[in-house]
Amino acid sequence: MENNKHYLFEIKPFSDEDGFLAVFEEEKQIPFKIRRIFYEYGVEKTSLRGKHANKISRFCLIAVSGSCDVIVEDGKSKMVYKLDKPHKVLFLDRMVWKTMTNFSKDCVLLVLSDCLYDKNEYIRDFEEYKKLIK
Repeated sequence: MENNKHYLFEIKPFSDEDGFLAVFEEEKQIPFKIRRIFYEYGVEKTSLRGKHANKISRFCLIAVSGSCDVIVEDGKSKMVYKLDKPHKVLFLDRMVWKTMTNFSKDCVLLVLSDCLYDKNEYIRDFEEYKKLIK
């Protein structure tokens, strides 16, 4: 179910006899100007990554290799998204709690953000998060 806080979408990759090309352009396929890019890899299958919400940052997550699950809570719903194709993109708006888990051995999770890193905008306590979103 698509809503304005988090949703999954796909980019139509280009293909020819030599392979595939997936194109992500800011403010076109990606719904914001990209200010920061990072990726996670070598994460154990049972590890939990994320476990926070952001006050001002928005994100797009892409498993460019392998797969992982992203558990998303927004105060109204809790959903699990499976990222398992390099042209699938998960959009996460501000104030969405996110936890990544179930990483395959070959998973590389690419993250695009509209904000530079600022430790002060992170909410790492779930009880505090629940109070703030009410």
